[in-house]
Amino acid sequence: MKIIDSYILKRYLVTFVFTLLILIPIAVAIDIAEKIDKFLNSDTITLVEIVYDYYLNFIIYYVNTFMPLALFVAVIFFTSKLSNNTEIIAINNAKISFTRFLYPYMLGATMVTLLALLMNHFVVPNSSKVRKGFENTYLVKKKYSDNQVKQFSLQLSDSTYMYLQTYDLRNNSGYNFSTEVYDGLTLSYKLTADLIKWIDKDSLFRLSNYQIRRINKNAKDSVFKGATLDTVFPFTPKDFVYKAALAQEMPSDELIEFINTSKKRGVKNLNAYLVELHKRTSLPVASYFLTIIAVALAFRKRRGGTGVNLAVGFGLMFVYIFFLKVSEVLGAVAGANSLLSVWVPNMVFGLLALFLYINARK
Repeated sequence: MKIIDSYILKRYLVTFVFTLLILIPIAVAIDIAEKIDKFLNSDTITLVEIVYDYYLNFIIYYVNTFMPLALFVAVIFFTSKLSNNTEIIAINNAKISFTRFLYPYMLGATMVTLLALLMNHFVVPNSSKVRKGFENTYLVKKKYSDNQVKQFSLQLSDSTYMYLQTYDLRNNSGYNFSTEVYDGLTLSYKLTADLIKWIDKDSLFRLSNYQIRRINKNAKDSVFKGATLDTVFPFTPKDFVYKAALAQEMPSDELIEFINTSKKRGVKNLNAYLVELHKRTSLPVASYFLTIIAVALAFRKRRGGTGVNLAVGFGLMFVYIFFLKVSEVLGAVAGANSLLSVWVPNMVFGLLALFLYINARK
């Protein structure tokens, strides 16, 4: 690596980290101001839990969230400084092309992208699970409707289906449960129960007032009734809840398995989960486009200096984040192409990066 590459890469990473160190304390201070009363009024929260269970994971989440913004601002800021100090003029006089000038930037973007991919797919989901667990325990009171599932059905296999009229997630019990097995289009087995309860310590379900009916083609149906029956099924209570927020708490391997299993079970709309999965890759990859755009904007010395470049940069960053949020909402709608929706902002800004790159080379 040449001296100029080492110099730019070092400035790239140092400014990037410095920008994050400015943004994160601001986010923490704002959050403390909002929640200080709840912390002080609670007799059960300890300082260790606040620091390690909540704010440590809060920082991990927001470091990951602020990465694109910090990257964009950092590149514009220090590239503008290079331009204003006429260092870029010296680089041009040395016959170094814009493409060659981008090399250390793209190397830095690759390092940031790999870090973001690792965090998005594995670190942040586990961190979010701990943070949200703390919030649900101490800070957020769940609504009654959040604890109940109504009119729920699952396709357990190609021939097996289950149905629940209601299920209460607080006490892990439900009413009017049934499971049916079909031979082609013909019903061959049906199990019903007035009450179903999850026994967590034994990892099984307890059925009350149950009835088993086997339908025989050439003989009389057999029916068996009983008071209680302990049995296992290929599902647990967590399978009854399909919320986009849960996707943020699953590492990518677990999320992919969940999506595949849910598809086999006949769950209709999984786009919210697919959007979360695709976003974990698309957002880190945007580091390349944002780096090229930032360098192209700040490469030329202009009237107004760094302030103008930062203003333009913040404007573009706002547009990108707005565009990204809109695409996430649209991608979560049933029938939408979630993969295309998530990648559309990158496609648009990729074209913008290509346009600015071509102009900067002239």
